[in-house]
Amino acid sequence: MIQNVSALRGVALSAVLLASAAIATPAVAEGEVNIYSYRQPFLIEPLLEAFTKETGIKANVIFASDGLAERIEAEGANSPADVLLTVDIGRLDGAKQMGITQPVSSDVVNGNVPASYRDPEGHWIGLTTRARIVYASKERVEQDTITYEELADPKWKGRICTRSGQHVYNIALFASMVSHLGAEEAEKWLAGLRDNLARKPSGNDRGQVQAIFAGECDISLGNTYYMGAMLTNEKEPEQKDWANSVKILFPNADDRGTHVNISGVVMAKNAPNPDAALKLVEFLSSEEAQHIYAEANNEYPVKPGVEISELVASWGELKADELPLDEIAKNRKTASELVDKVGYNDGPAS
Repeated sequence: MIQNVSALRGVALSAVLLASAAIATPAVAEGEVNIYSYRQPFLIEPLLEAFTKETGIKANVIFASDGLAERIEAEGANSPADVLLTVDIGRLDGAKQMGITQPVSSDVVNGNVPASYRDPEGHWIGLTTRARIVYASKERVEQDTITYEELADPKWKGRICTRSGQHVYNIALFASMVSHLGAEEAEKWLAGLRDNLARKPSGNDRGQVQAIFAGECDISLGNTYYMGAMLTNEKEPEQKDWANSVKILFPNADDRGTHVNISGVVMAKNAPNPDAALKLVEFLSSEEAQHIYAEANNEYPVKPGVEISELVASWGELKADELPLDEIAKNRKTASELVDKVGYNDGPAS
């Protein structure tokens, strides 16, 4: 049985820390694992139910949208956290740089997760991948192939929408361009992309698709799973209309492949239940868990051979860029500096 110790979604860090004393601290005992998770309950709960059923280990969970890494840091040696679940290579590597992680050594994990999706020192482990693709208007974009480099072509002037250049999803993509092109050429490319924007960067990935539907732009950048989220959104059916107005283009499919990012896990430096934590990490990399991930959130499994969902398969074949994610992590700072240097968030007239 999963215990929702707290639902902290949307709480600022200061509030999280102030509230921590009032939150029932998960018991530290054999046969339990304490999880701090940025990942949403609907996705995590089926995984943890399967884990408990298989191992008998009880999963105690704190969900939040922000501040959990900082909370682990503030709790220090007294932290009850065994693992942290999060998304994006920047956040995973950021936890490592904060000094709140410890390396995981496991032949099971190494056998399930390709090296390009693992920290070389074992401090973070990818569990799913998502591609940063191009959403293109079905009505106004005839071509069915594209490259990231092409986004700087003047033919797209006034036709591109994106969220903030400083958002972690875009920073990871821009960092991959630094890796492939070098900083100087990446700066030129980013300036070209800026000049092709239809408006100042704003909103989230779904908001860019809404803008295409509204005719404000013709193409945008977004993560693959948002297409699944929109197409299956019964609470806000208008999002189905947004999604049906666009097609997915996998950039650079004919050469190096499409940029991918990950969701993943770290083991906390002061994990009180390291054995149970290791079993959880190994389970999350297993075929059973990878299948649950694939079906629940329309993500790509990291374990080779695990089938993607039928919906994801309908979007076409993904050829993933094989650039190791630790290389992307190393170039995130440069990418962030370039976003500011070219005035990306000021929009096309900057």
